Amino acid sequence: MSKKILILPGDGIGPEIMAEAVKVLKVASEKFDLGVELEFDDLGGAAYDRYGVPLADETLARAREADAILLGAVGGPKWDTIDPALRPERGLLKIRSELGLFGNLRPAILYPQLAEASTLKPEVVSGLDILIVRELTGGIYFGKPRERRVLENGERQAYDTLPYSESEIRRIAKVGFDMAMVRGRKLCSVDKANVLASSQLWREVVEEVARDYPEVELSHMYVDNAAMQLVRAPKQFDVMVTDNMFGDILSDQASMLTGSIGMLPSASLDIDGKGMYEPCHGSAPDIAGQGIANPLATILSVSMMLRYSFASGQAADAIEKAVSQVLDQGLRTGDILSDGCTRVGTAEMGNAVAQALKNL
Repeated sequence: MSKKILILPGDGIGPEIMAEAVKVLKVASEKFDLGVELEFDDLGGAAYDRYGVPLADETLARAREADAILLGAVGGPKWDTIDPALRPERGLLKIRSELGLFGNLRPAILYPQLAEASTLKPEVVSGLDILIVRELTGGIYFGKPRERRVLENGERQAYDTLPYSESEIRRIAKVGFDMAMVRGRKLCSVDKANVLASSQLWREVVEEVARDYPEVELSHMYVDNAAMQLVRAPKQFDVMVTDNMFGDILSDQASMLTGSIGMLPSASLDIDGKGMYEPCHGSAPDIAGQGIANPLATILSVSMMLRYSFASGQAADAIEKAVSQVLDQGLRTGDILSDGCTRVGTAEMGNAVAQALKNL
C-alpha cells in the first residue's frame, strides 16, 4: 500500500533543502520498498504568490488526505508589508491548527563529529541528546483577543493573549511522559508559574498526569532558568515539555548546542500519530538561491517521518547512519564547517547522503 506524502517546499531556502530531502526519501523508498507517493504544493509566501492566501483550501484538503506532510520553510522580507492576516507564517499556523498537530517533537542531538562546531566547550555538549516536546496549537500564537490599536492619546498599542485549557495541557503532558518512558525516564516541565496564570494551571495539570507515570522522575523549571541551564549544563536534561512560545525559543537555543540549527529536524503530530515534518530553522532568505544551505535537518526530518508516521524504523535508522557517515567523511556545509573539513554546498551534501544510503 502506497504512502501518500505531501511535499511543501515553501519559501527562501525551502525549495533547495527540500530537493535534497526528496532525493534521500526516494532512495530510502526504493531500498526499503516503502512505496511512497509524492504530491507537491505550496505553503506560505509561495502560496500567497500562487493562490493569494498563505494556505489554500485545496492545499489543506491535500494535507488532510496525505499520510504525512514534509515541509521546508516559510516567510521572508518579500511578504513583510502585506496584510498581517495573509503573512506566510499564518499559513503555517493554520495548517498546524486545522490538522490538530499539537505535539511538536524537537530532538537536539550532537553528532560526535560536530562537537567542535558547537559554541560551547566539547566537554559540556559531548553526548548531548535532548528531546523538547512543545505544545504547538495553543498558547499565545493562537490566543484571542489579539489586537493592535491606537489609544486616545495617539499612542500605538498591541496585545496578545496566552490561554491554555486543561485538556490542551493534559494531552501534551502525556506526550512528554510517553517520550520519557522510552528514553531516560526523566521529564522536566518548563513554565513561568511564578508570574503567569496559564503556567500555574500548566504545572497543576502536569502534576496530575504524573500520577499515571510513577516510573518517570518529574521536575519543574522556570523558563528563564531553563534557558540558563541549557547553556550551563545541558546534559542534565532528557525530555523537556513546555508551551508553544517557550518551546519555540528553547528549541532554537538548544539547536546551537548541536553546532547549528541546520542540524535540527522536528515532527508535529496529531492524536493518531499523523504528522508534518520540517527542519527547525527558518527560510534564511539571506542565503536563498546560493546553494549553500544545510539540508541535513530536512533529511533528518524524513527520518522522523519514516519512524513516527510509517513505523519504518529500519529506514529511519539507515538515513541517520548515512548522515553520520557523511560527517565522518569530513563533508560540511558552511554552518558546521571546522578546521580540516571539506566545505560543500546543499546539493553536494544531499548527494553524499543519498549515496551513503545506497551503499548501506
